[in-house]
Amino acid sequence: MTQLSGVSVADQIGPVLPFLRRYARALTGSQSRGDAYAAATLEAIISDTDQFNSDLSPRVALFRTFHGIWATSGNALETDGNNDDLLSRAHAQLVRLTPNTREALLLRTVEEFSVSDIATIMQIEASEASKLIEIAYDEMAKHMSGRVLIIEDEAIIAMDLESMVAELGHRVVGVARTESAALDLAEREHFDLVLSDIQLADKSSGIDAVNRILETHGDRPVIFITAFPERLLTGKGPEPAFLISKPYTEEQVKSAVSQAMFFASSAMIEV
Repeated sequence: MTQLSGVSVADQIGPVLPFLRRYARALTGSQSRGDAYAAATLEAIISDTDQFNSDLSPRVALFRTFHGIWATSGNALETDGNNDDLLSRAHAQLVRLTPNTREALLLRTVEEFSVSDIATIMQIEASEASKLIEIAYDEMAKHMSGRVLIIEDEAIIAMDLESMVAELGHRVVGVARTESAALDLAEREHFDLVLSDIQLADKSSGIDAVNRILETHGDRPVIFITAFPERLLTGKGPEPAFLISKPYTEEQVKSAVSQAMFFASSAMIEV
């Protein structure tokens, strides 16, 4: 790849690519669709390195290129042949939202860009970026609510997560500290979304627990919490669409829950 200031574009993109995958997956609600957009971004840069603005930080430049592609695609939630009904319901919800609000909210809360950087990425004024974020909070809370199953072994963190979820208008159906407890809870309660830590109290795996739950109860959105997000954002094999980094902020959790619930069609009820 072309050299920029003595460092290749590939070397600049490599460290920040996992976070573009996270963002793209959250926007589309799918690992495959999100990764396809990330791949299209890389292909665009390879074919024309001028699309990667070397005057910006590598992360801002990469996300800006992505947004050029995302905008020209019509911000589409394209079907990959699975969960067509879920996606059609997501489309129905999408038309009710102010354009670009989900993007601005994710960029600010989950990816932690400054408002100025968001404006640069989305190619809008900073005042407009701020307004989009404000609108996003209101709209995402107003249009949908649902039932959340939490898998978390630390009591204080679990209480914190419960509080955040409840403040968004969702109902927590229960909290499990181990894989076996999570499986039992899933048998007893109906749920629309799973919020899970990776490492549980008895050294069992939150990922294993979630996989077994989904095998039995069907596919639905899952948010994983981990101190090492890069390990689950490689683009290799099955990986989560929604991921929160530890330590997390209240805004990150609320944004991720709202985005994930957006795709939980069974939980999309008018309030």
